[in-house]
Amino acid sequence: MTASDTQTATTPSNGPVEVQREARLARFAVMTLGPIAAAVIASGLILVVFGINPITYYTFVIERGLFSGLGLEQTLTRMAPLLFLAAGLIVAFRAGIWNLGVDGQFLLGAVASAALAPALLGVLPGWIVLLMGFVLAGLVGAVWSVLPALLRAYQGVNEIITTLMMTFLGVSLANVLVKLVFLDPKTTVPQTRTIPVPDRLPRLFDSTISSGLVWAVAAVLLVHVVMTRTAFGLKLRTVGANPHAAAHAGLSVPRLTVAVFAISAAFAGLAGASEILGVNGNVRADWNPAYGLMVIPLVFLARFHGVGSIILIFFYSALLIGSESAARRVGVPQDFTLVLVATLLIFLGLAEWLDHRRRKGGG
Repeated sequence: MTASDTQTATTPSNGPVEVQREARLARFAVMTLGPIAAAVIASGLILVVFGINPITYYTFVIERGLFSGLGLEQTLTRMAPLLFLAAGLIVAFRAGIWNLGVDGQFLLGAVASAALAPALLGVLPGWIVLLMGFVLAGLVGAVWSVLPALLRAYQGVNEIITTLMMTFLGVSLANVLVKLVFLDPKTTVPQTRTIPVPDRLPRLFDSTISSGLVWAVAAVLLVHVVMTRTAFGLKLRTVGANPHAAAHAGLSVPRLTVAVFAISAAFAGLAGASEILGVNGNVRADWNPAYGLMVIPLVFLARFHGVGSIILIFFYSALLIGSESAARRVGVPQDFTLVLVATLLIFLGLAEWLDHRRRKGGG
């Protein structure tokens, strides 16, 4: 067979592959970049209505969040808890479970680590204290998911309702623990005892970047590999795609459901620990950054892909940091970032609906 014959023979097999690749890229552009662009434009129009130049606002956001040395360090530090939350949400969503209780799990994990670390400092080596703080936070987060997990696994109760209810309870319980149980008597502001800066997670490269970022990135990549390259991940994805088929194949759907809840919630607890042991050093009463609700649309935009989630969370962290500076310079409330997130959710839902109609029509 000649070279030309070989090329002719292989061309038909390569053609469909190229077409599929182009189709995937086109769908990525429409389903991921489309909602982002639409949300930025819509939010910009809202700024115009209130007499603010959106170009000026977004310029300040980009300069402060990405091209400022201190701003970039703050952006990378902010990523750590968001990435831990993303790791947990990727596990849950790929398994077909809506764990919307991550904010409650996050706060309780944060309080647990904030209470344990000061009590053990000076008694145990610092690295053991930090490790125990992370382990306890993960366990607390997992325990807080037991009730929704059991109700979903054995009673078929919708986890959206139960996890949201557990979030409200978790936020309230965290405040009670801070004000009544773990209150630092030496301060006038209700808060836990403060972990000294030298006893917190080490900083990277003589900067202000918490080393929690390294562990958070590793967690997302590990989850991505487990969910896409291992038998355990295949089982979880099978349960999420078709629970009846999974049961018919001999999988223990209830046990896997409980396992998914525990793993997802444990990562949420680790997110709380990374924020306290790496950055804040304590938990104040009524503190609730609501990171979970911020990360959910980013994980969906990334299509539950680990690397995609890391990239989107990086840019979103830059938006959070940059918006704080832009708010002071342009006169926009810092909560305007939530408006951008809300419009992103709307356009994301609209894009999913249009894609569903297209697929249904094409079928």
